[in-house]
Amino acid sequence: MTHPRHRLDSVIHSPARFSIMAALLAADKVEFRFVRDTVELSDSALSQHVTTLEQAGYVKVTKGQAGRRPRTWLSATKAGRTAFRDHLALLNELAGSGEQ
Repeated sequence: MTHPRHRLDSVIHSPARFSIMAALLAADKVEFRFVRDTVELSDSALSQHVTTLEQAGYVKVTKGQAGRRPRTWLSATKAGRTAFRDHLALLNELAGSGEQ
């Protein structure tokens, strides 16, 4: 039998990406700047993490305008929501079993 840690999602397990996904679960879509400020990342660091999440199919990026200003919105996909919940459940399972 393999250790449960092998089932952890390596894309979500990064502390920054875990925080991004947690922020996105609270709403249908969230503005890039809000996520940046909430998870305390630079624009470039957030962009890199979002690209990784987008390539995994966990995040959708939508660009548009709010007035004359360009805006970027982020949203967790159905697959991303499922992956995050599964990852969180596994962390809880590991914590509950005393595994480290």
